[in-house]
Amino acid sequence: MVTGLVMKQKVLKVGRNDPCPCGSGKKYKKCCAGNQDKAPLDISGEYHRKYGIRIKQQKDIDGIRKAGQLVIDTLDMVENKIRPGMTTDDINTLVHEFTIKHHATPACLNYKGFPKSVCTSVNEVICHGIPGDRVLKGGDIINVDVTSILEAYYADANKTFFVGAPGPDAKKIVNVAAGSLKAALSIAAPGQRIGDIGFAIQDYAEGRGCSVVREFVGHGVGFEFHEPPQVPHFGRQGEGIELVPGMVFTVEPMINIGGKKLNVLDDNWTAVTADKSLSAQFEQTILITETGCESLTPYDIDSVIERSS
Repeated sequence: MVTGLVMKQKVLKVGRNDPCPCGSGKKYKKCCAGNQDKAPLDISGEYHRKYGIRIKQQKDIDGIRKAGQLVIDTLDMVENKIRPGMTTDDINTLVHEFTIKHHATPACLNYKGFPKSVCTSVNEVICHGIPGDRVLKGGDIINVDVTSILEAYYADANKTFFVGAPGPDAKKIVNVAAGSLKAALSIAAPGQRIGDIGFAIQDYAEGRGCSVVREFVGHGVGFEFHEPPQVPHFGRQGEGIELVPGMVFTVEPMINIGGKKLNVLDDNWTAVTADKSLSAQFEQTILITETGCESLTPYDIDSVIERSS
């Protein structure tokens, strides 16, 4: 729970009729005035003005967490049903119907023209795979990326699943991708920087002989599907925006067992490895807390690592 920031900076003085520093466009007196749940205006206002980042308040965090639980329930449902012989469009139907049944909206559907309710990325597909008539075979890996909108809040997570019995390359890339996410979450805390997250991922993945995709990054989420900041999965320690409590964003490293280069297919969505090597990804939506981070889309990364070892 966010109870206020402890960073020592000069507090911004705002008149009741001034624009609210949170960036809502409302007057301060009709927005954040007197709300004790709000982060100090020096931080929330500064981060919105400088970076476009909207610090989440307790009611927002609760809403994103609720949406996040639906995302995890959706992924668990899919994991229990994945089998050889089903198509990626079968997965789309499962996700769409489950989301609607739980009074939510699939954020992917019609987002910038994306035609389906979920991204399904098989084997050499890095991300943004469009569900269709591709039939899953034993030994495949498939990433299922779910974003749900529930009561106006967005949450985003994905997992890579084995289809049947995995081969050694499939086990390795899933293991390294899951470990990369774990490495990032282990250092995400106030005072760290965006570059520290990228460095942790890059160091972990490249240290195990894999490569990190550069073209796609994590992002802020909660009020919208994609918000500032961008969160690259590579970088240098000590660089980038400093993390502060109330920031909510995704960490979603895309790791290739071969080279890092990619191609985007003619549908302008599907990204594939240039060398046709396997790619895997794991994603969670996280909140920076006073002492570290909390996943708002929590699942057991350690069990994934153990099963793929």
